[in-house]
Formats: sequence, structure tokens, C-alpha cells
Amino acid sequence: MDAYSSFRLRDYRLLLAGAFLSNFGLQMLSLAVSWDLYTQTRSALVLGNVGLVQVAPFVFLSLFAGHFADRHDRRGIMVLTQALYLSVSLLLVFSNHSVPVIYSCLFLTAVARTFQGPARGAILPRIVPKEAIGNAVTWNSSAQEIANVSGPALAGFLLAVTGSRTIYLLQFGFALLTLLCFAGIRSRAPEPAPGTPRHHGSLLDGLRFVRANKLILSAVSLDLFGVLFGGATALLPIFAVDILHAGPGALGWLRAAPSVGAVLMAVTMAHLPRIQRAGRALLIAVTGFGLATIGFGLSRNLWLSLAMLVLTGVFDNVSVVLRHSLLQTRTPDRLRGRVLAVNNIFISCSNQLGAVESGWTAAWLGPVTSVWGGGLATLAIAALCLFLSPALRKWKQ
Repeated sequence: MDAYSSFRLRDYRLLLAGAFLSNFGLQMLSLAVSWDLYTQTRSALVLGNVGLVQVAPFVFLSLFAGHFADRHDRRGIMVLTQALYLSVSLLLVFSNHSVPVIYSCLFLTAVARTFQGPARGAILPRIVPKEAIGNAVTWNSSAQEIANVSGPALAGFLLAVTGSRTIYLLQFGFALLTLLCFAGIRSRAPEPAPGTPRHHGSLLDGLRFVRANKLILSAVSLDLFGVLFGGATALLPIFAVDILHAGPGALGWLRAAPSVGAVLMAVTMAHLPRIQRAGRALLIAVTGFGLATIGFGLSRNLWLSLAMLVLTGVFDNVSVVLRHSLLQTRTPDRLRGRVLAVNNIFISCSNQLGAVESGWTAAWLGPVTSVWGGGLATLAIAALCLFLSPALRKWKQ
């Protein structure tokens, strides 16, 4: 298998294009709503509560969404949830962008993501052969991070020039193109393994599988707690305006900077041999993420802040690729939707509750202390996993 083997598969190209377009639009949307909320309220709590609004569907619906993905047509789920994205986009285009309206739209978007995530992740092994899974996961990460770079950069430029309504209109267009890509995918039915039960099993089977697999549990837990305390994304409008004294254009680049690093690392990893000592690499990556977060929190220079955010993306991408490859290769197809749903709960809790933690801590202690203190907590989490998880320390691919 060469570095570009996945691109020869028509259905993988459609999946990759749809995922890229969807994420591109969502990144633009995220920047626009954070800017609208902060300029209206100047409140760190309002920014932090964006995470609270979005995490609720993941926490309460993810297990059901994973079970649904294992019982029903995964492509159909992707198409239906994308239609919900379109409806939310239209509401934002024609609304007054008040705080309740924005919170409501973010909640509905999170509901769509909750159901689409397990279906989109679980369909991958049905359109890509097993030997190409690692390559496909790496390029998925690359496409996601390219969208993470270009989406906020374009949104920052448009905020400065035309305002947020143009961004909401463009996001509607990207959501429509994503719907067309997903509708064109053809996936093959899996071959049942010998001894595989014919029934679909319980809603909680994915949770039981993750709990019983010490390596997977350790990997997803490390990501959960590392990002929970180490994320600074929710506070970027405050850093752009009040600490670095820059404008919306700089905010776009600050938001994009982690993804610049992630793209560079993802493309590098696609051309390198597989990492053999994966557990050690994962622990080093989380440690590096914590150190770079501390550097960003202490910086008062825009260029240094951008460099530190780029490094957070470099280290985070190593973690993402290793963890997703682990989940895809060690989970049976009949459980894949439910296991990925459990992973989505961990990811959403780390990202969205991390935003809540950052916002609340910033309101009490200030944004700078919130960020560098979170970086220190990430270092402590990595140290605990090093000593408490032999399975993670010894993990080899």
C-alpha cells in the first residue's frame, strides 16, 4: 500500500470530500458564533457555555446513536442528519443571531453530529479494505485539519469585511454539497465472522467493550482528560481582543493555527512507516500538547502565540491518528457504531466540557491562569497514565 492508495476508491473520495466540506462549514460557523456571542456580551461565561450547550446531546444520545448506527443503514443516517444541518444553516441565515437563537442552533447541530459521527466512522471499513484503514484514517485526519485551518482563516477575513451573515450563508452551501457527497456513497455489507451472533445486542455493548479493553479505555481516557484541561479554543476571542490586542482576522488565524500543525503532522505521518511503539508516542504527544498550551497561555506576542498553537496541533494529531487507528482495527463491525459512539462521548466531553471548564475558570481566575493552569493539569494526567496503565505503556502496533 502506498501513501495515496485510499484515493483510488470512489466511495472513499466521496466520504472524504463530504467530511471535509462539512467540517469546513462547521469551522466557519464556530468562529462566527463565538465572535457574535463575545461582541454582544463580552462574557467568558457565555463563551464557555457554548460547550455546555453542545455537550448535552453527546452525553445523553450518543449510546443510542451508536446502537442506531449498528442497526440501520449508515449512509441513510448520514444523509438525514446532514438535512438537519441544512435546516439549522437556514435558521442562522435569517435569524437575528441573539444568544438564545445561537445556543438553539448549536444544540441542534450537536444533535446532528451525535447521530452522524458513529455512522460516518463505522461506514469506513465498509468502503475501504482492512489493509488501507490506517492510510484512510490518516488522510481523514489531514482533510479535517485542512478544513480546520482554512475554515477559520476564511471566516476571520469575512468577519472583518462583510460580517457573520455571509459566513452563515456559505455554511449552508457547504452543508448542501456534503449532503450530495454522502448520498452518492455505496457501501458493501460486511462478511460476518464465524461465531458472530445474529442479533444486534444491547445498547450498552459498546460501553462494555471499551471498559473490558484496557488499552482502548486508557487511550480514550488519556485524550478525554488531557484535552478537557488543556484546551484553550473557547477563550481565543478573549486572547485576540484583550490580551494580544488583535482583531477578527487575527482570531481566524489563532483558531486555524492548531490545524496548521495538525496538517503538517498528518501529511508527514502518511508518508512515514507506521509508528511501532504507539503507547510511548501517545504519551509523548499528550505531554507536548500540555507544554505548548502552557506556552500559549504565558505568551503576549501574536507570533509566539501562533507558534505555540501550531505545536498543540502537531501533538494532538499524533494522538488522533493513533487512537482512531486503534478503534477501527480492534473493534468488530457489529459493535463499531456503538464503540465509536462511546469514543464520541469521550471526545465531546473533552472538547465541549473543556470549553465550559475554560470559560468558568477564566471568569473566576482570568483567561491566562485558566490556560496555563490547564496545561499543567494535562502534564499531570499524562504522568498518571504513564504509571497507572501498563497496557498503554506497552502498546505496539
